[in-house]
Amino acid sequence: MAAHNELGKWGEEVAAAYLAEKGYVILHRDWKSGHRDLDIVARDGRQIVFVEVKTRRSNYFGEPLEAVDYRKQMNLRRAMDHYLKFYRINEEARFDIVSVVGTMEAEPQIEHIVDVPL
Repeated sequence: MAAHNELGKWGEEVAAAYLAEKGYVILHRDWKSGHRDLDIVARDGRQIVFVEVKTRRSNYFGEPLEAVDYRKQMNLRRAMDHYLKFYRINEEARFDIVSVVGTMEAEPQIEHIVDVPL
C-alpha cells in the first residue's frame, strides 16, 4: 500500500476513535456509492452524521479542510443522498469534517468541524 494510502487509513482510524470517544456510534466506514465513498457514517443522538476525514502529515501545503472543494462536496452530496435513500432514513442528517494532522509516530492534532454547510 502506498504511503499516502496508509496515512489516510491511519487518519480514518484516529477520527473513528475520536468520534467514538465523544459518544458517536459508528455505523459504517468507507461506505461505497459507485465510485463515491463516505469515510464515516455515525449517529450522534438522533442525527445521522456523515464525516469526511482529511489527513495530512503537516499543514505546510495548506489545511486539510481546504481539500473539500466544490467537486468533492458535490460527490459527497450524491453519496449522502444515496445512503439515506438506500437505508430509508428519514431523520435529520448533517455533514462534519474531521481533520487529522500528524504521523503515526506522534500524537496527532485533531480538529472536528460540526455541521458544515454543503
